[in-house]
Amino acid sequence: MGLEPDSVAAAIDAVGHIPLPPYIHRADEPADRDRYQTVFARTRGSIAAPTAGLHFDDALMTSITSAGIVWATVTLHVGYGTFKPVRVERVSEHEVDAEPFTISDATAAAIARTREAGRRVVAVGTTTTRALETAVGPSGGVMAGAGSTTLFISPGHEFRVVDALLTNFHLPKSSLLMLVAAFAGRDLTLAAYRDAVRRGFRFYSYGDAMLVT
Repeated sequence: MGLEPDSVAAAIDAVGHIPLPPYIHRADEPADRDRYQTVFARTRGSIAAPTAGLHFDDALMTSITSAGIVWATVTLHVGYGTFKPVRVERVSEHEVDAEPFTISDATAAAIARTREAGRRVVAVGTTTTRALETAVGPSGGVMAGAGSTTLFISPGHEFRVVDALLTNFHLPKSSLLMLVAAFAGRDLTLAAYRDAVRRGFRFYSYGDAMLVT
């Protein structure tokens, strides 16, 4: 279904630009509308791509399904604050900007079935991780619905939903790196990053990824 000619969305498409991360030092190009986008994307509203999802394409999704892996989606509206570095001396004083998310009934049910079967919940990306960990209900299950998260996950956080994490290599002094360190442990995370630097891995949105189990 096309957009109404006078709609705000149509105006954005006509005159707007793709909000590439600030460390990509060039103007956006028409091809970025596809390249800086995930294969899961359906709903407008995110100011940046949830970049761990950029590693997936249709062929990989077919392979995942063929292997018997169940996958489910979460609607994420990534905010510009995802790029905000940690500038405070005390990590506990850092504030993460709110980011809206929506978890469907189907996704909440899929997570519940996975946990009941003793299988792992693998989060694709730090924003997905924050959304799932925010949506935990009193009984310990993930609740369906729309919400917003300001959850800052740093070492010491007790993960209640996510069992494994697929994520990019992140920048120093970022809240994203601290989330990875909370999940994998500080020493193991730093060792992995030293190895990544030694091997010439790429960082940032279009960089390499790692699976933390």
